[in-house]
Amino acid sequence: MTNIHIKGGRLVDPKSGLDARQDLFIADGRIAALGKPPAGFRAARTLEASNHVVCPGLIDLSARLREPGFEYKATLESEMQAAIAGGVTSLVCPPDTDPPLDEPGLVEMLKYRARNLNLAHVYPLGALTWKLEGERLTEMVVLRDAGCVAFSHADTPLPDTQVLWRALQYAGTFGIPVWLRPQDGYLARGGVAHDGDVATRLGLPGIPSVSETIALSTILQLVRETRTRVHLCRLSTAESVAMVHAAKSEGLPVTCDVSAHHAHLCETDLGYFDAHCHVIPPFRTLRDRDALRSGLADGTIDAICSDHAPVDEDAKQLPFAESEPGATVRPAVRLHRRRGGERHQRGLRIPQGPRQGAGCDEAPRPAGWRPPRLRSGRGRRPRGRREPATEGGRGAAADAGGARCRVRGSSWRQR
Repeated sequence: MTNIHIKGGRLVDPKSGLDARQDLFIADGRIAALGKPPAGFRAARTLEASNHVVCPGLIDLSARLREPGFEYKATLESEMQAAIAGGVTSLVCPPDTDPPLDEPGLVEMLKYRARNLNLAHVYPLGALTWKLEGERLTEMVVLRDAGCVAFSHADTPLPDTQVLWRALQYAGTFGIPVWLRPQDGYLARGGVAHDGDVATRLGLPGIPSVSETIALSTILQLVRETRTRVHLCRLSTAESVAMVHAAKSEGLPVTCDVSAHHAHLCETDLGYFDAHCHVIPPFRTLRDRDALRSGLADGTIDAICSDHAPVDEDAKQLPFAESEPGATVRPAVRLHRRRGGERHQRGLRIPQGPRQGAGCDEAPRPAGWRPPRLRSGRGRRPRGRREPATEGGRGAAADAGGARCRVRGSSWRQR
C-alpha cells in the first residue's frame, strides 16, 4: 500500500484524548507514527492538512438512505458517496423504508448492497413492529442475527403503551437496545411547526412541547421497570434535556442525541413559510435551542446526528403545511449564517458513546477493499436547485483496516 504523510493537521482522537497539531504517518494501511516519521519511512504522497482536522471517521446516527422504496429521492450509492465526502464512515439507517425493515431478507439485502458498494459501514435499525403499524412485535432476535444493531419505530408514533412495554421487555431479555423518538402522536397530529408565537402568526398548526415530554416521561418510566437500554432520538425541548439529565443521574440506561440543525436553528427561522425549515420534530424556541447546546456542552446529550433525509426539490416547493418534512445539514447551517447566526468557537468534542451504544464497532473490511481515492474537492453535486442532499466535505481521506482518518476543512469545526 501507499505510504502517506499527513502534514500539519490538528489530530483529534477522542479515545486517547489526543488533541494536538502533529504530523501523521501511514504505512501499509495502518498508522505508523505520530509527530516524527518511523525509521526508513518514505512517503509516496504528502497531504497538506494545515487548518484541517484529522480524526477517526464520524458516525451518523440517523441517515435515511432511501433504499428500498424511495430510490427516486436518493440511492444507497449516492448517499454513501456523499457520506464519505463529508468524513462520515459509518451510517445508522432508520427502518422507515418501503417496505419497512421488518424481515430478515430486507436487512440482508441492504447489508449486501452496502458491502458490495464498499464505501461506508451501514448499520440498519430494525422495525420495532410489523410495517411500523404499532400492533405486532417483529422477530427481534432473528432481525438482530440478520444484521440489525437496534430497533426503532422511526418517526412513527407508537400510541399503544402496552406494545411498547412488551417491546422493551422482549429487547431487554436479549440485551438489544431500542431507539425511540419521543412524541405523542395525538398531540402532534396535523402539526407542522412549534406551537408558539411564530406558528400562530403564520397560521400554521402547531406541535406543542408537551407532545415530546409526555411521551418521554412514559418511556423513562418503562425503562425504570424493564431496565432496557434505550436511545432517545432527536430531542428538541429544554424540558426533555432536563428529564434526561435527571434520568442519567438516577442511573437509568438511557442515551440521547440531537440533530445538527436543531442546535443551530429555532422557530423564528421559519421566516415567511420557508419549507426548508419544515422538519420533524419542529424547530423550537430560542430557549430550547440554547438548552440543547448546553446539553451538548455538559454531556447530557451524547451525540449530534445529521437526521439526513433527502427530499425532492418539488416536495419543498409546495406550501409549508403541504411540503414534505426533512432537511440536510448543509442548507440548515447556511440558512443559520445567512440570517445572522452567531459563530460558536467551542472546542471540538467527538464522543465515543454513539459507537458503543449503537453497537457500531468497526468491522474488518472484506478482502480486496481499498480506501477511497485521495483527493481534494467538494462532495457530490447538489440534488435539486437549492438544497444539497448532504454535507459535502473538503479534504482527503486515508482509510485502511483498523486505521481510519479523515482530513476535513475547518468549516467542520463545531460552531
